[in-house]
Amino acid sequence: MSILDWFQHLRATASSGQGDTETVRRIVNELDKLDGARARYLAAFAYVLSRVAAADLHISDVETAKMVELVTRVGQLPEAQAILVVQIAKSQNRLLGGTEDYLVTREFREISSERERRELLDCLFAVSAADDEISAEEEAQMWQTARELGFTHAEYVEARLPYSDKRTVLRRNEERP
Repeated sequence: MSILDWFQHLRATASSGQGDTETVRRIVNELDKLDGARARYLAAFAYVLSRVAAADLHISDVETAKMVELVTRVGQLPEAQAILVVQIAKSQNRLLGGTEDYLVTREFREISSERERRELLDCLFAVSAADDEISAEEEAQMWQTARELGFTHAEYVEARLPYSDKRTVLRRNEERP
């Protein structure tokens, strides 16, 4: 089940009164305050952030905090809702990461404007750099994601420039004699 389907499933479960637990009902009540199109957009946005954050097989607390900050700002959500969106995205990424990555990124590309895709690309770098380093795995995942979003290599490099000092690939080269 994709993250987008999961959001819809949560809404359907809540509206039918068949919520399994109080936790599920609370999450649904929070997310039900969003309109359907906005919920899909934010679900895809958060999932793509978690895709890149998990590229090195670990999403740190500081990366999670950055994701919440970005979802709060971009989604214009209260922090409580942003936390829920991020936690759901991280869970779905852990469960379905490899199979959903391309599908959710493609969905985001289809439902977003060029400006929103550029904003996402910058947010991907911000999440990756949140712990003061962008690993080679994160960088590779960002480049793959950028291509799926329709960016050229030159556009990707331009977006990466402000984060050059965080790239571990460059740090390793500087450490060599």
